[in-house]
Amino acid sequence: MGSLSATHWLIIALLVLVLFGAKRLPDAARGLGRSLRIFKSEMSEMHNESAKPTPAEQAPAPAPAQPQELPPAQPSVQTPQPSPETHKA
Repeated sequence: MGSLSATHWLIIALLVLVLFGAKRLPDAARGLGRSLRIFKSEMSEMHNESAKPTPAEQAPAPAPAQPQELPPAQPSVQTPQPSPETHKA
């Protein structure tokens, strides 16, 4: 009961063919194949990069940067501007 029989797979295949059409299925399969090929090459490249040490791992760690001393902040003094409405008589 848990597995699909051959007739179930045939019905699923026919539904996919009807839903997507015979013309779009080869294009979709080709795109999926290209995607898998790119993914496989990227994964192998990632494994190759992790196997060899990078120049950053070989170089000594840089000394921590010294904090810069900033001048003390000057408070800004703003004088209130009289509004034009207060001068009306």
